[in-house]
Amino acid sequence: MERKRNHYYSKFPEANVKIYTISESLRRHLYIFKTIPGVFSYNKIDLGTKVFIENMDIPTESKVLLDLGCGYGSIGIVLGYESPQSSIYLIDINMRAIWCTRENVKLNLKNAKNHIFILSGNYFEPLENKNLKFDGIYMNPPLRQGRKEFLKILDIIPEYLNRNGSFQFVIKKKMGALFTKKFFKDTFPDENIEILCKRSGYWVFKCFHSS
Repeated sequence: MERKRNHYYSKFPEANVKIYTISESLRRHLYIFKTIPGVFSYNKIDLGTKVFIENMDIPTESKVLLDLGCGYGSIGIVLGYESPQSSIYLIDINMRAIWCTRENVKLNLKNAKNHIFILSGNYFEPLENKNLKFDGIYMNPPLRQGRKEFLKILDIIPEYLNRNGSFQFVIKKKMGALFTKKFFKDTFPDENIEILCKRSGYWVFKCFHSS
């Protein structure tokens, strides 16, 4: 039980507090991120997230987008920079991640504060009773929690998508990309699933969108 509270998907991780600053060029733009131990991949942006960000499909028109399990906000902040007219929601259960995300929005999206919404809670919990749906949901799922947890999320994603909305996510091939693809086809046989990219052992998926 003690170890579990140190996981990045804990609400209050017990790792020591020390603020780090990392920089990363993503989609030809330099971002600066503040991070803290106890937040996923706090010392650098992990390869899966980088592959995802470089290859995710970002709308050019005004949309409502969600970074689910945002960590310190890299995916949602890139969405906000690349699609400044869109409303961006970022959700994480980890309170350290929420602090980092708020700081990183100030650093990277100074002119977009009215379009950025940061919520604390477990997956879709903060959205209960809000009657809010999205045109795009983006995620680097915490598969170290186990595959079953992610499949539960995949099962309820359609409830939070607008018509023609998409769910985009990244999975390492050896951590279940093929299994996830089969699960999707078996569970949603009438829906679309597209592989946007296969790179460095990671697969980037786009689901539930119309052809």
